[in-house]
Amino acid sequence: MSYLTGLHCDACHRRYEAEVLQSFCKDCRSPLLADYDLEKACQRLDRDEFRHRSNGMWRWHELLPVHESHNRVTLGEGDTPLLVVPRLGSELRLDQIYVKDESFNPTGSFKARGISAAVSKAKELGVDRVVIPTAGNAGGALAAYGARAGMSVKIFMPNDTPQANIRESLITGADVTLVEGLIDRAAVLAGELARSEGWFDVSTFKEPYRVEGKKIMGYELAEYFGWQLPDVILYPTGGGTGLVGMWKAFAELEALGWLAKKDRPRMVAVQSEGCAPVVKAFSSHSDVNEYWEGAHTIASGLRVPKSFADRAIMAVLYESHGTAVSVSDGEILSAQRLLASKEGIFAAPEGAATLAGLLKLLGNGWVQSHEKVVLFNTGAGLKYLF
Repeated sequence: MSYLTGLHCDACHRRYEAEVLQSFCKDCRSPLLADYDLEKACQRLDRDEFRHRSNGMWRWHELLPVHESHNRVTLGEGDTPLLVVPRLGSELRLDQIYVKDESFNPTGSFKARGISAAVSKAKELGVDRVVIPTAGNAGGALAAYGARAGMSVKIFMPNDTPQANIRESLITGADVTLVEGLIDRAAVLAGELARSEGWFDVSTFKEPYRVEGKKIMGYELAEYFGWQLPDVILYPTGGGTGLVGMWKAFAELEALGWLAKKDRPRMVAVQSEGCAPVVKAFSSHSDVNEYWEGAHTIASGLRVPKSFADRAIMAVLYESHGTAVSVSDGEILSAQRLLASKEGIFAAPEGAATLAGLLKLLGNGWVQSHEKVVLFNTGAGLKYLF
């Protein structure tokens, strides 16, 4: 069962039914977020019981949006390792540094979590055709989970998307269209197909449930640290689903009374200097992002000129007393080599960007040596080899 009760708009707070297929708020074109009966959940659930269930994201099914177990579309996503990295810590003079390695997910990236939740709920609501614009990994994940669910899948991606993403999408039976331009151009085409032919658009934050899969990363962190949270989380931010999702998880954990302390982490959005709309907005204390012209970076997942959920991303940074930092492609490659040579972790460029961002924040004193720091590696470096 699920304690899901409904949906609400993140901006205007209008309520929506969860058992009707929804996209985003009709009034203000903002993301919809899922609500749960956390009071009832608190009475009936034991936080320590979850560790005795079979591994995977769906062991938290009561706090995920799918009611019937036969509708869960899973390939074993979730429960990725949180790795202690002592040699890197010694190099950086950090006492407690960890890497949450999402490359262990099916299809090699964190996108498996959100897509599993979205496809599962879509299946429960009778969807059989899904479309997505993608920078790469989300498309590969949708192709795999769509195949698992028996759905037809249509993918629009930039023509310079890493070959691994294109090939994994094709081999699992998706219809792939390569697009001149960036993910925003792909989004236009996906939206047109959804409107004209009735495909369900699972673009980032244009449906309510990808963020629910991503939030479980926050549940896993809290459980690992004995129901406490780290001091700082660095997260590579393109669409921002994981950043918003984890912040939602921390609020839910507080409402459930499961946290030993209520101190939430300072959240850090890491972007590329070639596409840094969140960093620019943060530096000017803005609640919205401007469209980033001429976006370019080797980290394809960070090449998002403007997130649909820009207001939600900025709110997380301000509420957490966090920050936003941009790094160059050269710094990303250097950090990628450092993480690989010190700890044997071949991170995706997006994941390596978090280490590059940490180096900057250590340099200016924003992160202190005694703090507990978590870096997110969101995908496998091998997927970026040609």
